[in-house]
Amino acid sequence: MAANQTFLTAEGYKQLTEELEALRTAGRDQIAEKIKEARSFGDLSENAEYDEAMNEQAIMEAKIARLEEELKNARILDEDEISTEVVGIGSHVTVYDHTYREELKLQIIGKSQANPEENRISDESPVGKALLGHKAGETVEIETPGGVLTLEIKGITQ
Repeated sequence: MAANQTFLTAEGYKQLTEELEALRTAGRDQIAEKIKEARSFGDLSENAEYDEAMNEQAIMEAKIARLEEELKNARILDEDEISTEVVGIGSHVTVYDHTYREELKLQIIGKSQANPEENRISDESPVGKALLGHKAGETVEIETPGGVLTLEIKGITQ
């Protein structure tokens, strides 16, 4: 497995592909128009609008490069290959948090699709890393920036 490999669901791959295409087309067109308009204001050495447009272009091009790299190194998760025996990338995991005395349903997913508000956590996060490879019934202690969490794995589904 490549160190920079990105794990994506089919839906996530589609979303990143669409985002990349939008940036390559409409995004670049909008920036080009801003640069053209800013150039019309005259002296570029003291033109704040031009500097801002060029900065926006650099940020957008960096984002395009990052998305291209992620998609090039993407591995699309096949739901049929996701184990229900051991926590892996793509697994839905029900855990009991002994620290906060609550049950949580988490999905371990690649960093591109992680969204903690939706309980979709990255395989590279402290919690995601710690849960990987464990089975239902096991208890895992996780060192996080907020302190130690004690999670008991109640179940694993696809």
